[in-house]
Amino acid sequence: MFIAPCLPCITRLPPPGDEWLHEFKHPGQRLIASRNGQGIRLYSERGEDWTPWFPFVVESLNLLPVRSCIIDGDLVRYDEHGNPRLAPLPDGRLETGASLYVFDLLEVNGFDLRRDPIEDRKHALTRLLRKPPAAIRFNESFDRCGEPMLRQVGRMGLDGIISKRRGSRYLSGPSADWLFSRRID
Repeated sequence: MFIAPCLPCITRLPPPGDEWLHEFKHPGQRLIASRNGQGIRLYSERGEDWTPWFPFVVESLNLLPVRSCIIDGDLVRYDEHGNPRLAPLPDGRLETGASLYVFDLLEVNGFDLRRDPIEDRKHALTRLLRKPPAAIRFNESFDRCGEPMLRQVGRMGLDGIISKRRGSRYLSGPSADWLFSRRID
């Protein structure tokens, strides 16, 4: 099942204060991964089915110890040197060199978690990923000030920082509770 993703508003700097969690934004395409009794589907931000192109990610999602789940993340593909790359979908080729950096759990075993606070959804996601399969990586949140993190992202090859308001629910579409600060070069 496709759920339209929560979209961050763009801001110059991460917000200050204790009411925010900050995550590194990886250079990749947004992906909603859905697993249920009918199989696994990988959806683009606009709801396009990308499942056929990423069998390694599908295999990894199949190894999770759940009956069903919907996970939000960034699909990161790598070049021949292991560096992240942004590129259009492969033209007919299957990609095995991709990882799904997951940051939110929207549903698990039939329970809709979107009304739960971000901290609870993240905690449930970490429990689900105690032994993460090969193509799934947890995108950790940090309590510390986001501005110093933003200065680091350029050296790390990342896009920026996503700041999420503590206690916020998951809402499809633009949300002032999610803010994206682009890297400073």
